[in-house]
Amino acid sequence: MSGTSTTGRRPGAAVAAGANRWVVLVVLCVSLLLVALDATVLHVAVPALTEDLRPGAIQLLWIVDAYPLVCASLLILFGTLGDRVGRRRILLIGYALFGVASAVAALSTSSAVLIGARALLGVGGAMIMPATLSVLRAVFPDRRERAVAIGVWTAVAAVGAAIGPVLGGFLVEHFWWGSVFLINLPLMAVLLPLARWVLPESRGSADGPWDVLGALMAAAGVLGVVLGVKRIGGGEGAAGAGTLVPLVTGAVLLVLFVRRQRSREHPLIDIRMFSRPAFTTAVGCIVLAMLALVGLELIAVQYLQLVLGLSPLATGLRLLPLTFAAITAGAMGSSVLRRAGPRRMVCSGFVLTAAAVLCLVRMGSHDAPLLLTVSFVLLGFGLQATLFGSYESMLSEAPADRAGGAAAIGETSYQLGAGMGIALLGSVMNAAYGPSLSSVHGVPVAASRQAANSLGEAYQVAARLGGPAGAALRSAARDAFVHGLHVTLLVSAGLLLLGAVAALRLPRVMDCTAPPGEREHGSGTLAVRADADRARAGQPPDGRAPEARPKVPSAALRRQVSADTAGSGRAGH
Repeated sequence: MSGTSTTGRRPGAAVAAGANRWVVLVVLCVSLLLVALDATVLHVAVPALTEDLRPGAIQLLWIVDAYPLVCASLLILFGTLGDRVGRRRILLIGYALFGVASAVAALSTSSAVLIGARALLGVGGAMIMPATLSVLRAVFPDRRERAVAIGVWTAVAAVGAAIGPVLGGFLVEHFWWGSVFLINLPLMAVLLPLARWVLPESRGSADGPWDVLGALMAAAGVLGVVLGVKRIGGGEGAAGAGTLVPLVTGAVLLVLFVRRQRSREHPLIDIRMFSRPAFTTAVGCIVLAMLALVGLELIAVQYLQLVLGLSPLATGLRLLPLTFAAITAGAMGSSVLRRAGPRRMVCSGFVLTAAAVLCLVRMGSHDAPLLLTVSFVLLGFGLQATLFGSYESMLSEAPADRAGGAAAIGETSYQLGAGMGIALLGSVMNAAYGPSLSSVHGVPVAASRQAANSLGEAYQVAARLGGPAGAALRSAARDAFVHGLHVTLLVSAGLLLLGAVAALRLPRVMDCTAPPGEREHGSGTLAVRADADRARAGQPPDGRAPEARPKVPSAALRRQVSADTAGSGRAGH
């Protein structure tokens, strides 16, 4: 059967067009919230766990990076596997892995165990993230309703990333570092049985064997590219073997993966989706948005803590206006998209975000709360509009039976953009910051060179020097960091304006007609339910002659009619 098939354990469990689709959205958003939280909640706990576990420099790097690296590399694998074996099934397994890994991470007594737990969290996250978006695609076939759902979905992602440092800072201040992982356990205990009851099963076309080799090639390729990009962002030279080998190997594997998909009768990823300008442009806009903003966010957190001297909790609270603006923009996104269209919405989002970034150029060595608040509000609105319009256009351009693969492409683009943003903007920051400390009056040359590595290291060197020399180094390092921040902001604004130009290829209006395949064949349970409604009203199934209709098994129709007649009161579960 072509299109998307939906099945469930109970006759009424997979009713995707009824009232419970909004309950499904709540479950999916809570799932995404947990994954987004774990991407940032650990950052403020690093000093505490370093004091407790005493990891080496390489171990500490892997404690932080194991989760995003593993998650990014496995998105395509699990996204396409969900299309084949069932998206709900993959999602439930992801929940279980996420819960187990959270418990192991919280109770870790060594760096090796914590690294393994973080990697397992990445596996669970890779199962959950594309499944939430692909189930959403199946549950909301109408583009207008789907736009509302995607607006909520993208807002929740922004909320999770933003409140991670706030929640992590609160927990570390009041408990121990492992508590940042324990918050997942009660939520998973509720979410797992609830999702099993509420979520409909859906899958794509089951034609042909699943390309295991292709899935492994994609995973290894993405892992190599992201690892190489992260090493560049960490300050390692691009020409070093530790950076060049994984980067080149990953790029080669991804090229071979694309060639393999083009030659297969039943590919994992339908490469023909990239022949659609709207799909390709939407993916590119996601990359550019994250390229410009994630590295900038990391630098902004350093500015708030190291230049203004705010605590981790106070830093997280300063970022809350961005979160509230993103939530508001997500709630308004559907109506704005219908009125303005994808092209105008994404272009305007990029321009508004660039304007917010340029406002931040006025930041200096002293606190300016009003400036930061206004800029973060504009940033939240602009970023949400950009990501909402891009994700909605990308998902609507993808066939329903390839929703898992399309969702995986979107999430992989997000991760690649984030990694490249840290690498690019981090390199710009280092290039602008370091030379200013090459010669500081009264400070030994060796100390100046060490201080040029980072602002945090400069503060440590200044504390060791003490006296007038230490004070001079501290002041020079702070001024150099602010200068580097201004240069980085200008580069980020340029990337955002480039995104606005790229978004001109998006459709001018929001087309709410169903794609031909879905219009002709329906979508599994959705088509069954529509026929059931007509049967109760005494009308022909869909107004067409029997030979012109898609073949819906009569047994399935009878089960659906019976379930809707006898158990309509359960629609809200």
